[in-house]
Amino acid sequence: MKALLLLLAMMALGAAPVLSQTKDSAGPATEATPDNTQNTTQAPSTPTLENTIDATESEEKPRRQLVRWNEYHGPHFTIRFGGGFLYDFTAYAQDNQSKQQIALSPAEKLRDFRFVLGGTFPDFTRSVTWSAGIMYDAPTHSWLVRQTGVQIQIPKLWGYLFIGRGKEGFSLNKVMTGYDGWTMERSTMNDATIPILADGFKWLGYSPKHGFLWNLGYYNDLLSKGQTFSSYHNQEVARLAWLPIHSDAERTVLHMGVNLRNGKPVNNQLQLRSRPEAFPAPYFVDTGKFPASTTRMAGYEIYYRNGPWLFGSEYWFTHVSSPARGNPTFNGGDVVATWLITGETREYNTIGGFFRGVSPARPVFEGGPGAWELVFRYSHIDLDSQAINGGKFGRFTPMVNWYLSDNVRLEFAYGYGHLDRFNLKGNTQFFQTRIQLTL
Repeated sequence: MKALLLLLAMMALGAAPVLSQTKDSAGPATEATPDNTQNTTQAPSTPTLENTIDATESEEKPRRQLVRWNEYHGPHFTIRFGGGFLYDFTAYAQDNQSKQQIALSPAEKLRDFRFVLGGTFPDFTRSVTWSAGIMYDAPTHSWLVRQTGVQIQIPKLWGYLFIGRGKEGFSLNKVMTGYDGWTMERSTMNDATIPILADGFKWLGYSPKHGFLWNLGYYNDLLSKGQTFSSYHNQEVARLAWLPIHSDAERTVLHMGVNLRNGKPVNNQLQLRSRPEAFPAPYFVDTGKFPASTTRMAGYEIYYRNGPWLFGSEYWFTHVSSPARGNPTFNGGDVVATWLITGETREYNTIGGFFRGVSPARPVFEGGPGAWELVFRYSHIDLDSQAINGGKFGRFTPMVNWYLSDNVRLEFAYGYGHLDRFNLKGNTQFFQTRIQLTL
């Protein structure tokens, strides 16, 4: 009920015509005239490649402003207040073996609630931006510090240096904020093996001449030890990608990348586990805690965007140094295809190497249909190796996203999952909806 009230309030605020925004490749969004076009596709002049980045990284403000009271632009600093809200509804249909593996009941649950601050320092000759965020963590019923730090542009290094708490950089889908993703949840392998946040340093760079980008980082748990996301004492991450095709005029991008990661688990203990891409559900695959001195991860990511179409895949292996458990190696990933029926194009950031959320060409609150997106994804994870029996799980997910505006999104998903665990093979159907609000 609270979710519906918040949704109605957001719709009421956005009911009046608002000014559309366009992003200049060299700076922040600027105001334009009201968007009254009758064209249902994204205008060719709208940039589909973004060549700058700030400390908020993927958690940047929407193209269109919903309100104006949340920003301050002064002579010495700027500040913007934003927020997000996700609420999930999930039901299940299980066969007999699935019921024996894990008992499930329909549920609704708060998925995410966060506040985000960000800004710049206009007095500085080079770009210096900052971010600060907190999030309500539903599983632990506590507040966590999210993306928080300072980012400094260093032209001689062809990029930016971020210092603080943020995404490690492993996996394009993990780097994207969950509010921008094409599915409700990341793949099971993604959630099982990559911490959502880490404290440290990250160098983000891009060479336009060569179409080459990199995210290199070092992290440790000096400030985060004991928090739910902090499962590693320290880790080093390298993400390298090549863009052999990247055309704004043709709205095309081919992203080919490799991910490498080395980590030392806290107290030499490791546990990999994941829900079945349904947040209210319990963990389907779980290795339990076992002794581990280091982990080494390696994998690929490849994405091709052609206007409203997007195709992609990520897959990687996680090798664990654990003589007591036979030094297991786990693997998993996904393949996805999306189509924006209404013709929009997901913007791609060349420095961070990720896609942004969908901005409807004709929002519902301006008399248009909003943006409609069809998604098909198959994901797989295998946590059975040597003496570890964490389970195998695969899921096929067709779904529909309806972006009413830059601030309101409704998601409808069906999932068919197969779990091989506890010497049983069970099948589960998932029926999911989500309300997403952003400011």
